[in-house]
Amino acid sequence: MKKNQNKWVCAAIPALLLHCSIGTVYCWSIFSQEIADYIGFSKGATEWAFSFAIFFLGMSAAFLGNVVEKDIHKSSLIASICFAAGMAGTGFFIYYGGQHQASPLALIGIYICYGFIMGIGLGTGYLSPVKTLMLWFEDRKGLATGLAVAGFGAAKAIASPIMQAMLDNLGDGGIYKMFLILACVYFIMMFVGHLLLKKPEGWHEPQKKEKGQGIISVIKTRPVANYIGIWLMFYINITCGLALISQEKMIVKCIGLAGVVGVISTVSAVFNAGGRLGFSAWADTMKDRNTIYKLIFILSIVFTGLVMLTGGIKNGQGNILLTILVLGLIFVVNAGYGGGFSNVPTLLSDHYGMGSISALHGITLSAWAFAGLTGNQVANLIVNKTGEFITDSHGNEINPVGYQNVLYLTIVLYIIALLLSLFLVRPMSPEEKAKLK
Repeated sequence: MKKNQNKWVCAAIPALLLHCSIGTVYCWSIFSQEIADYIGFSKGATEWAFSFAIFFLGMSAAFLGNVVEKDIHKSSLIASICFAAGMAGTGFFIYYGGQHQASPLALIGIYICYGFIMGIGLGTGYLSPVKTLMLWFEDRKGLATGLAVAGFGAAKAIASPIMQAMLDNLGDGGIYKMFLILACVYFIMMFVGHLLLKKPEGWHEPQKKEKGQGIISVIKTRPVANYIGIWLMFYINITCGLALISQEKMIVKCIGLAGVVGVISTVSAVFNAGGRLGFSAWADTMKDRNTIYKLIFILSIVFTGLVMLTGGIKNGQGNILLTILVLGLIFVVNAGYGGGFSNVPTLLSDHYGMGSISALHGITLSAWAFAGLTGNQVANLIVNKTGEFITDSHGNEINPVGYQNVLYLTIVLYIIALLLSLFLVRPMSPEEKAKLK
């Protein structure tokens, strides 16, 4: 009874506090142009700060997974300090860049603070509550992890209007003032989460039994191809998601909805968060959680194929049916992108047990690191090298053919991911499941 009474305070609430804070990394597009203008660099130069943040998120999760495994209090404290310090440091270097236009030191400082230091906070903060949630919610692991990871996805929808209001009302230098204020706010939120986060009493006993088993040994308890399949599925799902999501605003403008870009962006963020919670909770009812990935990839292939066959992005303006298809693609990809994140830890725990789940989940998040460097960059390359930029009736520079061509890449990758989920990630036999209990 005590466990049921405390699981929300000891796991769910701190997980939301941590993930709703670090998830604001995805608000980058709200202020990236303002940073570039304020410090005197191109938007392309500052964009690498976000790519570095995602890369170091995955890498810190991979290398610090064992720290999370051993001590969630140490890891959640590291996350609180690094995330807030990185945000405050970013604010300082934006201020410095404003005083010294086009200073390389300002740009490098932003790369280090937003990319490296915040990246460490992101990786450790993302991992810290996940295993704890699965321990408290043993019968509904997917629902629990989905709730936390949905907080990460919803953070953008919650924080974006707040950040925009701050930029509009803080006056000259509002961009660096915003970072300094939010550094304090998010440190308080994350530190409270750090203080509340606690594993169930008695869990240390089964943990000791598996102590000393290396992560490679854990992976080898099943065919190595099984883990490779999970890693590649995760990587492909993120790569495809980032490729489309990074072009989302311009695609919406192509189909004649420039006036409601902000609304559609918020709706897509809701689908992202809803996919994280909905797909993972749905997976709790299935014998094989990998079925969820098959559904995600099939839905993504169907909607991508329909938009490709109809030329929806090129021909969508003024055509209601094609507009609905393109919006459907955006929402389905966002939901599947989110669902892929929330189902990874529970899928891994089903295949490899709970003993080393934080370390194993951390290594798997390295897929996120590499996808963060490839997904949007490859999409940008396709858009810049194919098709032709034109000016629409609202004065926006758009490339409908280029955005349409991105779909040729994503559909091939989604098909590969579906084949991986069908043939490499095999269902667990009753005997294998029994060994994990």
